[in-house]
Amino acid sequence: MKRHKVALNAAAALFCVLWAFPVYWMVNTAFKPYGRILSPTPAFLPIPLSLGNFADAIHKPLFGTYLRNSLIVTASVVLLSLAVAFFAATALTRFRFLGRRGFLIGVLTVQMVPQPALLIPLFLTLRSAHLLNTLIGLTLTYVAFVLPFTIWTLRGFLHGVPVEIEEAAMVDGAGRMTVIRLILLPLVAPGVIATSVFAFITAWNDYVYAYVMMKDQDKYTLPVWLVSFSTSTGTDYGGLIAASSLFALPVIVFFMIIQGRLVEGMTSGAVKE
Repeated sequence: MKRHKVALNAAAALFCVLWAFPVYWMVNTAFKPYGRILSPTPAFLPIPLSLGNFADAIHKPLFGTYLRNSLIVTASVVLLSLAVAFFAATALTRFRFLGRRGFLIGVLTVQMVPQPALLIPLFLTLRSAHLLNTLIGLTLTYVAFVLPFTIWTLRGFLHGVPVEIEEAAMVDGAGRMTVIRLILLPLVAPGVIATSVFAFITAWNDYVYAYVMMKDQDKYTLPVWLVSFSTSTGTDYGGLIAASSLFALPVIVFFMIIQGRLVEGMTSGAVKE
């Protein structure tokens, strides 16, 4: 039995090392002087340590503008999608109305549609609404992608909250919004965190829609900034790797802060019926 445990632990450790090695190599390379990045001899430690690649990445034109756009779009997508999904999930779990089951089937169907297949329809829709080349249009696009997952996940969590708790609070004089704020939201906090991470990653990482929907350079987001390191004259590998490390940093920090609640949310809320 002990040998079996040791073997499983060793296999898990090996898997973690293999999974983390590309991330380590990216960060390791980002700290190398530019002349050593393309060296045929691998160096597993960035000695001598250099911050030149990070300086080149940060001082690239429009970096601050792209960062601001990404933060605005990502924060807006997370807040808007959570608000809409929470009230939609509450209606689906607390009320019986005509078309409820059809709505749930529609949510799952939309989730299964590949995002690239919606590029042209969404482009035409935003153009007709005069929202092309605007951060509002890009935000609404990402919200449309995120909502099916967030609604379904929050619905699973709300199913696990007994209706009697809300009814008891209302008997004591609490209004519907008070019940939502003081009872439902704290109880479904793991689900809210899990869905917020999904919304964050979707809005933060997307390149295709940010590039296609925007025409002006001052409207682009950070994924488009990453592509700018590759031009017709060559690729700035040092700047690109340093920029990739900076780009991944907010996601990593966010995961480290909420990882406990995230695991709880993904493993319990999404499977409740």
